[in-house]
Amino acid sequence: MPRVKGGTTARARRKKILKLAKGYFGSKRTLYRTAHEQVMRSLSYAYRDRKQKKRQFRKLWIQRINAAAKINGMKYSTFIHGLSLANVQVNRKMLADLAVFQPADFTLYADLAKKALKGDLPKVEVKAEPKKAEAPKKAEAPKAVEPKVQPAKKVEEKVEAVDYSKLLVKDLKALATEKGIEGADKMLKADLVEALTNLK
Repeated sequence: MPRVKGGTTARARRKKILKLAKGYFGSKRTLYRTAHEQVMRSLSYAYRDRKQKKRQFRKLWIQRINAAAKINGMKYSTFIHGLSLANVQVNRKMLADLAVFQPADFTLYADLAKKALKGDLPKVEVKAEPKKAEAPKKAEAPKAVEPKVQPAKKVEEKVEAVDYSKLLVKDLKALATEKGIEGADKMLKADLVEALTNLK
């Protein structure tokens, strides 16, 4: 077997790692082995912190909501409980934005939560849906219904003009043989169209 040199493949693999290590300190960006170690570690940190980022933002939103709730004389837990009783479905991200940028609107939510905790909210009547008609029981035979016979309407046959020029040659040949045109297999498209239109 001939000798295979893997220089290009190895160089490409190393360049890929060194490209990911761009901007690292010292030999971590120049030497392949140390760069590879650092890149693998960095990728694992990135995977972990993509999950932690969501937790950290939720903590931040809760802190902001808690601070605004304390200004309105409530705790975070009672505020959220009041909103759930009032059936307010606003997530914590939006509530935190309201707490920071629109404190007057946040105060309205706090008042709503206080009313819900006291039980002062007006009750919303939910209309009951009508029950579906139950299927007839097996013991009862369904009543025979006489079919209404309508007088037959005269249907006028509409003969639509077919544009033979838009059909394919094989379709035209098939139509011509069905209608009994002799020598249809050897005719050109223009001749077939003319023969079919003259048949009408």
